[in-house]
Amino acid sequence: MAEPLTRVDSAVQGLSESPPKEKISHRRASSSANNTLLSIKDVWETRTKLQLAPETQKTGWKINTSPSKIDDKDILKKPLVTPLVKSIDLKTNLGMVVTARNLKEGVTIKDALDAIYHKNRKRADDELEKPYLEGFEWYPAHREYDEEKDDEMEEMKQDWHTLIIHLSETPGVSNFGGKKKKKAAE
Repeated sequence: MAEPLTRVDSAVQGLSESPPKEKISHRRASSSANNTLLSIKDVWETRTKLQLAPETQKTGWKINTSPSKIDDKDILKKPLVTPLVKSIDLKTNLGMVVTARNLKEGVTIKDALDAIYHKNRKRADDELEKPYLEGFEWYPAHREYDEEKDDEMEEMKQDWHTLIIHLSETPGVSNFGGKKKKKAAE
């Protein structure tokens, strides 16, 4: 009974000395996100100050049109704020609140404009009192809070999580990017 098998037996031959490695399943996108991204709660807890991208000011963008119609497409790829955050609330003076999110790369200017556009895309031009984006503002950069008072601490926390959207009646002129006009050869 100790004779070797003459036919190929799949149970005996063809096995490697080590067992095959298990296939690693694909990780979810949210778990493989950039580790340098902060949640807005982390920003609040560490009191990290946000800095807005200057390119967001006076883009001349109409809030009920697609952000892809902005002349300078390069600004859409830039981060909205530094340090990079996963999401941030955007609020108008009229009380409309939208949330811009990008869990992989951090919130970009495009993410913010997309969030605003999705809220306003079905609104007609005559429905919008101020249809043009003037820019964003982060209140804690311009305001002092008394941390001794509970009501001011709550207001500070709310302001820390939110960017204010400023709108205007006329399109602003962008000071950033765009194509330069060449002078005609004389």
